[in-house]
Formats: sequence, C-alpha cells, structure tokens
Amino acid sequence: MELNGTAAIVSGGASGLGEATVRELARAGCSVVIADLNEDRGKALAGEVDGQFARTDVSDSESVRAAVEAAASTGRPLRVVVNCAGIGWAQRTVGRDGSPHDRAAFGKVIEVNLIGTFNVMSIGAAAIARTEPADADGQRGVVINTASIAGLEGQTGQLAYSASKGGIIGMTVPAARDLAAIGVRVNTIAPGIIDTPIYGAGPASDEFKAKLVAPVVFPKRMGTAAEFAHLVRALIENDYMNSEVIRFDGGIRFQPK
Repeated sequence: MELNGTAAIVSGGASGLGEATVRELARAGCSVVIADLNEDRGKALAGEVDGQFARTDVSDSESVRAAVEAAASTGRPLRVVVNCAGIGWAQRTVGRDGSPHDRAAFGKVIEVNLIGTFNVMSIGAAAIARTEPADADGQRGVVINTASIAGLEGQTGQLAYSASKGGIIGMTVPAARDLAAIGVRVNTIAPGIIDTPIYGAGPASDEFKAKLVAPVVFPKRMGTAAEFAHLVRALIENDYMNSEVIRFDGGIRFQPK
C-alpha cells in the first residue's frame, strides 16, 4: 500500500505508541487524524505533523464515527486505520482479602480496549470501502490493531487487560476474512514491554524497568515506540501481510508475576 497522498486515522494517537505511529505515517506522506481524548497533546501533535485532531471516545460509536468522517473528508482517500487506544488495570480475580474482581472496572477495560478497537476498525473499514481500489489487486486499505502478549499469556492480576487484548487477537482472522470482500487487510501487533512515558523516570523507574527487561531474550532492553511505528508502517506497505498476529517482544515469555 502506497502511503503518500492518503489519509489515516490513529486512535490513541496523542501519546505513546499512537504518537510514534502518527509521526511515522506523516513522514510517509499521510494526512493523519489523531483520535484521542487528550485535547492539548492531540492538537499540539496535529500542528507538528500538519494533521487534524478529533476528540474521540473509542467506546462511543458516534464519537468514533465523527472522527472517521474527519479522516474521510481530508480530500485524500482514507486507506489506513490504526488502533492504539487502550487502558490498563491490575486486579486479581479474587483478591488476597477474598473480594471478587470489580465488575465495573472489568467492564471499563473491555469497553475501551476491545469494543473501542471494534468500533474504530468497523466504522473505519466502512469508510475505506467507499474509496476506489488503490491497485490491481483491488486493495482499498489496511487496519492495524494493537493487542498485547498479555492476550496470549497474561500475568497475575491481568484478568481484565488480558481478556480485552485476547479479544483483539481473536478478532484478527474473522475480521480479515470479512473485510477481504472490500479489499481491506487486517493485522494485529502484540507488543511486549515497550518503553513509554507510563513507566516514569528516575532511579525507581530505572530499577523497575530493569526487572521488566530481565526475561527479554534479545536485545536485552525494552522496545521503543519508534520501533513499533516502524512495524506498523512495514505491515501497511507489505501487501501480502494479512490476517496475522505479530509478536513484538524481543522473545520474552511472561512469567506468572
């Protein structure tokens, strides 16, 4: 898929993996719509990359529809949908004090991570379907979803998060089969431990990161958001990549804790 001269939408695009992806796509010549709740950071980034910001709650289909329409109205064909929006939550199924997992917290994680991904993918693909084919294969666009290796081997306390990310992994093959009829490819990236601002800075943060890195096979460090964005672009530009879940984790396999 040729990116130059196309439009893209990136959910969770104002920070972390999403921000790096926005910058990478803009460098490739995309007009990018940043779909995020963080208005200050989103607008600032949009100004830097000559894109647009759309305040978006991914769990609200009407909010997503408005953001997708903004991406479809740039004057360029909408070809790329990238899902990076997500939240975390740590709680055991039954706590040490015997209390059950909080139902509202579980539901919120599912709403944002899983249903949010579904909303952006489905509504975004419907907009891509209105474009003309981009090549002789009849390809119109690409969807890249972000899961986690926690969706494959979640750790203690990751019940809600793993359920949401496992659901994204589970959607990959049926979504790719469904969307083949309109010339849209679907791939999912399952990152491991990626160095983003969520881990903070300073000696305590460095010590915590060192523990996280210990099980990584090679290279012996955390991944970077820029490396994630590079993979997103590679999956978009390689036209034979479809219906795959790609681990992006330096070979790590999560232990129970």
